[in-house]
Formats: sequence, structure tokens, C-alpha cells
Amino acid sequence: MKAPQPARSGTNPEHDAPGTSVQDRLDDDDYPAYSMGRAAEILGVTPAFLRSLDVAKLFVPQRSAGGHRRYSRYQLRLAQRARDLVDQGTALEAACRIIILEDQLAEAQRINAQLRRGDGRPPAPE
Repeated sequence: MKAPQPARSGTNPEHDAPGTSVQDRLDDDDYPAYSMGRAAEILGVTPAFLRSLDVAKLFVPQRSAGGHRRYSRYQLRLAQRARDLVDQGTALEAACRIIILEDQLAEAQRINAQLRRGDGRPPAPE
């Protein structure tokens, strides 16, 4: 299974696809709507903390045309989880690994439950 970052990072052509409405982008948890400064302000962390999550490979923020990091709501939730663990005394690298493993376990449990229901369809991607 993959860590949360590979499935939800990088460039998503759907975000820039013709016909994508503003409402669609506002509803999209993966739309990179927040600058580093705004994301840090929302979370109550420093920009350095956000950069460290990138280095620890918890997620890879998308980049604006000018090369600035842009964060999605999904990534902000991951960053908040990391901050909570770090605030409890967990080392940053360990916190990131814990979050990745928790998300992998949740995905495996979701797939297992779907297979147990016997609906015969392959699991839907998130």
C-alpha cells in the first residue's frame, strides 16, 4: 500500500481542466488553495515546520507557477495530525511514519470490509 503522499500529491490536471468550476475547486480536498504562510497561520506552526513535513515525506505540496508551495485541505489535516503528535513529544520523523501507517491501515480495513461484503467490485480509489 502507498503512503498518503503519493496518491494525493503532485500536479492534478483535473484542477486546471477546462470547465472546472470555482465551486468544484472549493469542494476539492486536494485543491492546493493555501500558500505556505496562510497554511502556517491556520495551523499555528512555522513555515519551517511545514517544510520539514515535506522533507520527512509526509506529503509533497504542489507548487505554484512561481515555485511557491501550495497546500490542500487534506495536507493541512495531515500537518495538524503531525503537529498533535509532535506536541505530545513524538519525534517528527516518527510522527510522520505513524500517520502514514495509520492511513495505510485504515485503507486496508476499508478494502477488507468491502471485500467481506462480497459486492464483487474492486475497491474504489479514494
